Amino acid sequence: MQCYGALFVVNRHRSEEAPNCLHGFEKISRYWDRRHNCFVAKILPGEFYVSRQPEMIATTLGSCVSACIWDAPAGIGGMNHFMLPLTNQAKDDVVWGNVASDATRYGNYAMEHLINELLTNGGSRRNLQAKLFGGGKVLKQRNDVGAKNVAFVLDYLELEKIPVISHDLGKDYPRKVMFDPISGNAKMKKIFKIHNDTILAREDDYKHSLVTKKTEGDIELF
Repeated sequence: MQCYGALFVVNRHRSEEAPNCLHGFEKISRYWDRRHNCFVAKILPGEFYVSRQPEMIATTLGSCVSACIWDAPAGIGGMNHFMLPLTNQAKDDVVWGNVASDATRYGNYAMEHLINELLTNGGSRRNLQAKLFGGGKVLKQRNDVGAKNVAFVLDYLELEKIPVISHDLGKDYPRKVMFDPISGNAKMKKIFKIHNDTILAREDDYKHSLVTKKTEGDIELF
């Protein structure tokens, strides 16, 4: 499902028109959530989404980390989903907006893009606050990528002087996160039983694709 300006959705119980998304985020998948009675933007690894509308942003995390950052007075917020802490890929190679480029799967670009989009669309740096999720050790590997993601995002926000209001990081379980970009409210569900390997396989595939592309050498995974 995609949003091009506004998306008309029909199901058995309800017909709704999605609120307009900000420029650059037209390809993010959005769906009507009956339980929360609102539209939800679902982001995947390497994606991020910023909104001023009464909708929510959702993602599912294994070793990846999501930063939920918002400006309450301005009524704007967003969430990213990054897989690895750092890359040295040149800025000229980065695709802006919601596109899951190689670069935006890395924390340094994911954080920079999210904050820049918030400020471009009316947010103020002095009002930004953050909530953090993910970084679990859910893959059987010697190198704890989740811990590196956690260390990176905490250091990054400390350097940027953006306060972390709350977080659920590390541990050994995946998480599902839903975030209200206007109020800053977040809901998190711990996933203790995985009936299929979708989350783990997706993250593992992305990580392998990253280190075998032109970004190889930027970070050691194994």
